[in-house]
Amino acid sequence: MDIPPFPRPGSLEEAARLQKALAARVRVEGSLEGVKRIAALDASHKRGKPLLAVAVLYHLERGPLFVGKGLLPEAELFPYIPGFLSFREAPAYLLALKALPEAPEALLVDGQGIAHPRGLGIASHLGVHLDLPSIGVAKSLLFGRLERPLPREAGSAVRLLAPDGRPIGYAYRSRAGAKPLYVSPGHRTGLEEALAFVRRLPTRYRLPEPLRLAHLEALRALRALD
Repeated sequence: MDIPPFPRPGSLEEAARLQKALAARVRVEGSLEGVKRIAALDASHKRGKPLLAVAVLYHLERGPLFVGKGLLPEAELFPYIPGFLSFREAPAYLLALKALPEAPEALLVDGQGIAHPRGLGIASHLGVHLDLPSIGVAKSLLFGRLERPLPREAGSAVRLLAPDGRPIGYAYRSRAGAKPLYVSPGHRTGLEEALAFVRRLPTRYRLPEPLRLAHLEALRALRALD
């Protein structure tokens, strides 16, 4: 997989400028109809250890195919600052993707898409950087507000709105009574198409199965570093 180098800004001001410039390139349109092979991305980090990123190559009909891992030494990490996660984790994700035997058709990322103060969460940043369709599935709300309360039934969804009223994603209840997930398009997929794709994924627990596997692999690999 051809991976272009990822920029490392020297300051938060430079990082914010870069996010705004790249956000202008995000395309919130497109269908994932026909996509079968995705890469599910998650990362784990413990103080004093490298950040460990995992890419699970997952076929929607055959299940997991391969796991790629990327390590980034703690000394090289961008500071952990909400809203700037991509500068910290994306370089390790790119290493994990490079380790896969074949390129995915789309990315499913543990993080935000356009539901971000500058419109460029990590799913959007990776999508634009690699020119791949991408979706963010976050476990917590970073930006925006729910249009109305989210019902407790499995499969329910409520639009997530920016302060100016623009829809930027959905709060989504994957399992009855489970905490919501926040689904937002990253790049080259529409709002409704992103939600529809996540709804189609096998989901035994709260997280869609590809992301759950990536999360477990990341934790397992991090423990193996001890």
